[in-house]
Amino acid sequence: MTAPQKISWRNAQLHELSARGTYIVTAGTYNKAHHFRTRDRLNVLHRGLLSVTQKFGWRLEAWSVFSNHYHLVGHSPDEGANNLAQMLGFLHEKTAKWINKLDNAAGRVVWHNFWETRLTYKKSYLARLNYVHQNPVRHRLVAVANQYPWCLAGWFERTARPARTKIIYGFKIDKLKGLDDYEVLSEW
Repeated sequence: MTAPQKISWRNAQLHELSARGTYIVTAGTYNKAHHFRTRDRLNVLHRGLLSVTQKFGWRLEAWSVFSNHYHLVGHSPDEGANNLAQMLGFLHEKTAKWINKLDNAAGRVVWHNFWETRLTYKKSYLARLNYVHQNPVRHRLVAVANQYPWCLAGWFERTARPARTKIIYGFKIDKLKGLDDYEVLSEW
């Protein structure tokens, strides 16, 4: 019998998800690989994210989906956020199986991990809403966020009161740390 493999938990994210609330979540592909690099692939990941979050009782307020990661801001169910890991695990399992079948790469690791932060201050919450809406611009995919089909910015601008849009888009996002160190593909 061989000794069990040692696992390093030094860089592992500790998920403390018992509290009900609003969270910002970022999930990325393994080695930041661009598995969702085409319109069709982005459409599948986008639809999957929306349907799975609804199935698990999360109410999303912002999202952006890219070739190798996504962000969302959402409200947990009334029972708390303890189903977040299960929800994302379900999404990641389904999309990984789909993309691996498409690429004839059975068993390939597609997703890496997710990071979440519970948003407890209004200014922090509003800044992160703006961050997620503006992420396609930050990645230089579009000049204006509402032009990117895989985020909520266009719908938000069409349906929110102009005063609310102005407030959210007025929050500075250039100094937010640790949310996104991904390079994306612009060939969508």
